[in-house]
Amino acid sequence: MHIKGRKARYAVSAIALAGVTALALSACTTSGSSSTSSAAKGGTVTVAVVNDLTSLNSQTPQGNLDTNGQVGYLNGSYGTGFQYIDNNFKIVHDDKFGKFEKTSDDPLTVKYTLNKDDKWSDGEPITADDMILAWAMNSGYYDSATLDDEGKVTKGTQYFTIAGSTAGVDATAFPTVGDDNTSITLKYSTPYVDWELVNPIAQPAHIVAKKAGLSSAADLTKLLKGLPKGDKDNPVAPDATLKKAADFVNTGYDITAFPTDKDLLVSSGPFVVSAWTPGQSVTMTKNKYYAGGLKPNVDKIVFRIIPDANAQVTALQNGEVDIINPQASADTLTALKATSAKVLAGDQVSYDHLDLNFGSTVFQDAKVREAFLKTIPRQQILDSIVTPVNPKAKVLNSQIWLPSQDDYAASVKQNGSEKYDKVDIEGAKALLGGATPTVRILYNTNNPNRVDEFQAIQASAAKAGIKVEDSGSPDWSTLLPGGNYDASLFGWISPGAGTTQIPQLFSSAGGGNYNRYTATNDIAIKTQTTLDKDELVKLEQQIDKQTFTDGYGLPLFQLPGVFGVNARVDGVKYMGNQNGPFWNFWEWSVKSSKK
Repeated sequence: MHIKGRKARYAVSAIALAGVTALALSACTTSGSSSTSSAAKGGTVTVAVVNDLTSLNSQTPQGNLDTNGQVGYLNGSYGTGFQYIDNNFKIVHDDKFGKFEKTSDDPLTVKYTLNKDDKWSDGEPITADDMILAWAMNSGYYDSATLDDEGKVTKGTQYFTIAGSTAGVDATAFPTVGDDNTSITLKYSTPYVDWELVNPIAQPAHIVAKKAGLSSAADLTKLLKGLPKGDKDNPVAPDATLKKAADFVNTGYDITAFPTDKDLLVSSGPFVVSAWTPGQSVTMTKNKYYAGGLKPNVDKIVFRIIPDANAQVTALQNGEVDIINPQASADTLTALKATSAKVLAGDQVSYDHLDLNFGSTVFQDAKVREAFLKTIPRQQILDSIVTPVNPKAKVLNSQIWLPSQDDYAASVKQNGSEKYDKVDIEGAKALLGGATPTVRILYNTNNPNRVDEFQAIQASAAKAGIKVEDSGSPDWSTLLPGGNYDASLFGWISPGAGTTQIPQLFSSAGGGNYNRYTATNDIAIKTQTTLDKDELVKLEQQIDKQTFTDGYGLPLFQLPGVFGVNARVDGVKYMGNQNGPFWNFWEWSVKSSKK
């Protein structure tokens, strides 16, 4: 979704649009704010979340889950560092962590300079070596891979696999290091529309170097500087050391229990993961070495995993949690209003959708795709899930824009979505010509909305002779990249700024292109270097139209969002993007200590 002023994230969307965050049309460049000195200090805030932790690296295709991203937001591996996005979807610079500035328009050149006091949570300094590693990860500079339509490497090497896209960032040369190893300068060969949202801090280079068999972060930088840019037309044998480093970043942070290897916990942000009981809770404790501008008042933040919305409300009422961000429904709102909690509500930068898997045998036939989509009861789904919360809500008819955005109506007029305005069982039967295909749908069985969506689709499709099989799983997010299904139901939630989600979803190598759709690849990549707003809108309209023409899938609805906050916590403000209530954690304070 192209979002201007959020993943809003819709309250129940479970997947975050990740990678390099996109640039908002109106940007704020003031220094990061911190809480006033009069705020209460110390204590613990407990927040209920729907999904459990699965990875300490949310920037991989399999790790791209909302809870992982929120943990990453607190520990600095995603979304905080040089900047963050506020609840007006503006970019705010944190000059206490480091400063960055555009030093040239032609060629586009940006310099990042760290604060000399910046340290990792193990006491090691944060240096230009760390920024070089983050650049290598996000740019794809060393890749020489040719990918097939299913995103598999057929020739050459792909080192780092990211949930986002390298488009735009890949047009940079090896950075220039300066200022006693505290700065890097990126020079782009072509303009990059979202340059202000590039945040060159990710995993610690000294840890990645260690896992690759190198003695220091400096040695990793030396290795990277000595390697040539990847050339997919003339690929060379992969560098074994870089491959080892990349493999660790790609999968080494995926966890099923609290890590015995403490290297995985090293953080650049205000908090460090200090405990995890799978299925129950994640505890994050203040990082004593953090020197940025987002210093928290509270000592601990605890994530309580409570998938059920009613159970979240009960936990809030009983004082077991302080903040909830449940799936919004009429019942949830009614229950919340019956408590003494503060209720914060608004739209999310998030939407639920049905995607068809273009790698699936059953959907190789365009007529079968169209027939199946004609059976999707979108109005029925909206009326049962969203209308009770937002009576003005309408079925979503764009893959690119949300209804509140200026360009939504114009795109809907030209994108062909009217073909699916109403369920057309007879039209579906005519397209199938007597065929009775089977469609396996992947979805989150722990999410009541997704269960309702699946059951409505299953019942409607059966009327046209289509058998819909239940491939739902509580582990759906880890199964999504594998493609062992014909269609998937889930939600996207964006940061609320920028356009990098376009190639993430609609380019062949996009880290969020789980349905292996390739028809819009060139257009999606072009959006990242198109600075003319009118031309950018035209490109986005082309993608919107092409996806409906090809039977990409169907958007269902924009999600409403709601927070519940008990009286002992101050400073929580509504935010509709993927960070939800965590977006301003440094402003939270508690009225009484809770250890």
